[in-house]
Amino acid sequence: MKLTRTPFVAGLAAVGIAATALPLSGCRAEAAPTQAPAAAAQQGAPVVSLAAPRAVRSVPREEVTGTLFPAQSLQVGFEVGGRLEKVRVTKGQEVQAGQVLAQLNPEISDAQLAQAQAAVAAAEVSAAMATDVAGRNAKLQEQGNVSDLANRTASTQARQAEAQLLAAKAQLAQAQAGRRRHELKAPFAGTIIDAPEQVGAIVGPGVSLFTVENLGALLLKTTVAESSRSRLKPGTRVRVEMVGGGVFTDEAVIRTVIPSADAATRRIPVDILVPNKDGRFTANTLARVVLPLGEAQEAQALPVSALGSTGGDHVLVVAASGEVRRVDVQVLERGLREVVVKAAAPLDKVVEYPMPSLTDGTRVSVK
Repeated sequence: MKLTRTPFVAGLAAVGIAATALPLSGCRAEAAPTQAPAAAAQQGAPVVSLAAPRAVRSVPREEVTGTLFPAQSLQVGFEVGGRLEKVRVTKGQEVQAGQVLAQLNPEISDAQLAQAQAAVAAAEVSAAMATDVAGRNAKLQEQGNVSDLANRTASTQARQAEAQLLAAKAQLAQAQAGRRRHELKAPFAGTIIDAPEQVGAIVGPGVSLFTVENLGALLLKTTVAESSRSRLKPGTRVRVEMVGGGVFTDEAVIRTVIPSADAATRRIPVDILVPNKDGRFTANTLARVVLPLGEAQEAQALPVSALGSTGGDHVLVVAASGEVRRVDVQVLERGLREVVVKAAAPLDKVVEYPMPSLTDGTRVSVK
């Protein structure tokens, strides 16, 4: 016998399926609200990336910038006035100590010198005659042929002539010194930085005509924080590098640490002697120096992007609970890509790009 499904039976089956489906959908509706809050909390946490610190040994040091000055620099001119007659050096020329740089016209000076020499000769004759007269009067006075008054007068005149001779010799020495000052000489070996371009001008005493600089050694003048003064020792070798020039030396030496702070900056002036016999450095330019501030110690290297500076140098680390914790650090070295820091405890799970909104206790999600 063949059975057939009647419409009535099919309708009952459809109703049954619908009735069965309703409880299942109701169960899904009740489960959804319990899962939504957890997903929302996970999505709301800031996402951070972590940097991997690496252990290093580092010497505490500070990098500062200063100006390279010539070890010796002087503007020189004639001590006496006159007409500039000869210039014997040019700009950029190397000179030795005592080398003649320029000369004044000596005509008037020569005449004054001749006059002083003549005055000395006349004073010598007068002094000799007066001394002779005083000697003869002294003998005659012993014999009773000359009065005591005449003898004393002759002696006084002889002493007066001697004094006049001394005055004439002093004037001669002054004239000779003035004549020598008509030649301007280099005070030390160096390079002529500035010099007159022409002759014939009337120059006065003390007017600067030449600039001489000793560029065989340069002096880097910079400043450091007061807390670093006790850790800098004169005689310590340091590395000096010209800013933007790519030129450096490891033979520079700390020459002086001034035990008094600059009144304007409250920082300690430091002078560093930089050898420059090969002329690799240029005077009056900027240079940077790395100053050692202690012995080598254990430290950690981090990307520059992981260091925060608001409220002092610090980093942010992610604790096991997923919360951010601030750790203060001491920066030992600063580089273009990395910084070397020292913390109270080894660092782990350091946030690489800390956002300003991250504070102690903030829960984060690690990328």
